[in-house]
Amino acid sequence: MEVVLYRIDDRLIHGQVMTAWAKVTNANHVIIIDDQVVKDAFMCKILTMAAPRDMSVEILSVEDGIARLKGPEEPGRKTIVLMKIPAVALKLVEAGVNMPFLNVGGMGAGPGRKPLFRNISASPEEVEQLKKIESLGVPVQLQIVPDDKVTPLSKVR
Repeated sequence: MEVVLYRIDDRLIHGQVMTAWAKVTNANHVIIIDDQVVKDAFMCKILTMAAPRDMSVEILSVEDGIARLKGPEEPGRKTIVLMKIPAVALKLVEAGVNMPFLNVGGMGAGPGRKPLFRNISASPEEVEQLKKIESLGVPVQLQIVPDDKVTPLSKVR
């Protein structure tokens, strides 16, 4: 499959992702990679229902997500990969998933998190994970919506 966007967004499927990002990337498929969400049948149903009718949704564990992303090409499938936290993106990169860049757009405030950029917050551990991803050759781009200018992580840390 062609992955058109790797994105960290703790809201996963919501209005901005499904309207703005799907439109600008021409995506027709979403893969959510999250070990907790995949175990929650109710949340899986809600997320699947939140996607537009013409967009298919897969919700996978980290292990299954790595295998899926390293699997065979699927012509015509344009995929957005969504993750809630940087730790998942780091696991993908360390496992050899080809990630041309990582878009960070939705990490809300919470315990241990401090503002990083606009309404993106991160804990010191998450900032280190993002830096590690960059050190492995994957540019980390802060961009909440497609119309926003891309801000490299290096410009805010």
